Amino acid sequence: MVGGRLLTVPEVAERVRVSEWTVRDWLRRGRLRGTRPGGTRLGWRIPEQELERFLEAGVPPEHGAGDDSQ
Repeated sequence: MVGGRLLTVPEVAERVRVSEWTVRDWLRRGRLRGTRPGGTRLGWRIPEQELERFLEAGVPPEHGAGDDSQ
């Protein structure tokens, strides 16, 4: 991984102004790339450069077509 700050899910959610659930969904679907250092216990970490790439590409809608959430 290239150097730089690693962001937590709550930090990304706050910057993008979406819910933490939405950020985790993007991570699970591969829309946003991150790692889980230490496994699921420590949660996701998203490189700051990855968030910049994601934002430049355009943030997907919070609930896209075909979303099977309630």
